[in-house]
Amino acid sequence: MQTLNQDIKDHSFKPVYLLFGEEAFLKKSFKNRLKDAITDGDTMNYNYYEGKGMNVNEIISLSDTMPFFAEKRLILMEDSGFFKGGQGAEDVTQYMERIPESTCLIFVESEVDKRSKLYKAVKKHGYAAELSHQDAGQLARWAAGILSKNGKKITGRTMEFFLSKTGDDMENISSELEKLISYTLGRDVITDEDVEIICTTQVTNKIFDMITAIAGRQTRKAMDLYEDLLTLKEPPMRILFLIARQFNQILQVKELMGKGLEKGAIASKLKLQPFVAGKIMMQAKTFSREQILSYVNLCVDAEEGVKTGKLQDRLAVELLITNQY
Repeated sequence: MQTLNQDIKDHSFKPVYLLFGEEAFLKKSFKNRLKDAITDGDTMNYNYYEGKGMNVNEIISLSDTMPFFAEKRLILMEDSGFFKGGQGAEDVTQYMERIPESTCLIFVESEVDKRSKLYKAVKKHGYAAELSHQDAGQLARWAAGILSKNGKKITGRTMEFFLSKTGDDMENISSELEKLISYTLGRDVITDEDVEIICTTQVTNKIFDMITAIAGRQTRKAMDLYEDLLTLKEPPMRILFLIARQFNQILQVKELMGKGLEKGAIASKLKLQPFVAGKIMMQAKTFSREQILSYVNLCVDAEEGVKTGKLQDRLAVELLITNQY
């Protein structure tokens, strides 16, 4: 990301950029920032293509055309499929060797094969930016920066609480920050109470709370959380999938804790945010390994019961929560 920021700041652009990775917010952000910096509002020398089946010959012809009263011509392509061997990938790869200085190509892709010739050609002649989910520290600094620009302060503990509710999706974090800033108009310090009142708890966090309730034998609370999710139009089978995934993560964390691994190492090994790993570690301590395995098996039984028609999906999850199989 540092390279992208520097190029935008210096107004010095490479012939080709590739933006890819899991973090959609960052891809969208850098796509728009690069576009604005390169075109400076000029639409005459800007072309946009989206989806597979792009006309490669047309794109190359445009790329070879000198910009009209401007320094650069920008061609932006999204989800072309070229980086997964899509039709025209070979022609685009060869073209990387002769992109005119007056043209800039930007690819924004959902899927990229790093072994492909085109990916290697982009790395050779331009810049490939993998924009992945940010870790807890990066998210906290980014969110704190947005709050600071709006005259708001937040403690580290409250920020951790905020991120535990929002998850690590930057689009969602940005939206929740806007709500917090508006809600605290006239005050400069954001509190835990503000976060609790105004921020929407993500579905995965409700699943976490549900399992915490199950561990504490708080069946009524677990069922209330289940009803909340149904009210939010979450399908019972998706809820079952998330419960099963959570118990599988708890089992993995339990085993790694047994090997003496600390939070940071567990987070790295399982590719979790550190604050998420910490929460799962707390859950793992409330279950024995046998109990976790029992719930994993109950999840399998519930799914099988629905698929074979023995149980309705909603009832299957209710039986799982109340452990009545």
